[in-house]
Amino acid sequence: MQSNMKEVFRRVHNVFLKVVLFPSTFGRTGPRPTASEVLDCHLTQRCLPPWTSFCVPYSAVENDQFGLSNFNWSVSGTNYQILRTGCFPFIKYHCSKAPHQNLDIEDTFFTILKVINLGVPCVAYGVGCWLVVGASETVQTSVGKVTVYFAYKEDGAQY
Repeated sequence: MQSNMKEVFRRVHNVFLKVVLFPSTFGRTGPRPTASEVLDCHLTQRCLPPWTSFCVPYSAVENDQFGLSNFNWSVSGTNYQILRTGCFPFIKYHCSKAPHQNLDIEDTFFTILKVINLGVPCVAYGVGCWLVVGASETVQTSVGKVTVYFAYKEDGAQY
């Protein structure tokens, strides 16, 4: 039942974003990579860093990780603990190399906080991100390039 509800919320969320927030993307026919592919490509492109934090515009990706707030993500056999939130007009990722742990309780807790707060802090966080963007990098995906944004230039970029 919980996965059914997440799927319904994901679909409603995507339609809302396309029609209300990003009308220029509604009906777009060009392919966009999934958010998870951008995450994989970014971590791989940076040679699996111990830590990174970046934003990717909603309009640049298909949001296949909707409903995930705190979760494990494996890239090339390396586990990352991901903190992820929508922060309009971005999706924000905090990625740390760490051993695999059960993060179900934390994920549920963060999701409940977002729902209780009606997403208002997420919008405020997005405006803040937009104001402090100080660096950007291009991530190559299977369907083209996507620009990701940082508050400051992270050391160790491999390009």
